[in-house]
Amino acid sequence: MTQASIEKEMFDRAAELIEKRYPVGWGGAGVVRTESGNYYTSVSIETANASAILCIETGAMLEAHKYNEKVTHCLCLVRNDEKSPFKVLSPCGICQERLRFWGENVKVAVTTEDGTLKFVRLNKLQPYHWTNAYSKDELEHWEG
Repeated sequence: MTQASIEKEMFDRAAELIEKRYPVGWGGAGVVRTESGNYYTSVSIETANASAILCIETGAMLEAHKYNEKVTHCLCLVRNDEKSPFKVLSPCGICQERLRFWGENVKVAVTTEDGTLKFVRLNKLQPYHWTNAYSKDELEHWEG
């Protein structure tokens, strides 16, 4: 499977989940792809207490972790309402830290000015990440 087809598949799965789960109004979905070729999707929990909310892609990451699969790609997709175009949200800092569990080469979808679908490696998104202070051997026990 080519990189472009993986990225398109992830976008399509997220868009399909949004349309099904949120037929009207705002919607958001996360998708991760694993080294074994599996895709896991998730949505954010909705609660009146904003401090209890988790990022949209967290559930998908946890599903991959539950099955002991290495995440290779992550995408977060939202739309304002059923008439709005979809837009990619770059992973927040917390999700970047979560994804680093699988190493600095995880590819993440990022927000672009022209709305094109673009993935970059975590080490390009965060070139000055704190893990640069440690050797690969020291980091080995942290990465999945």
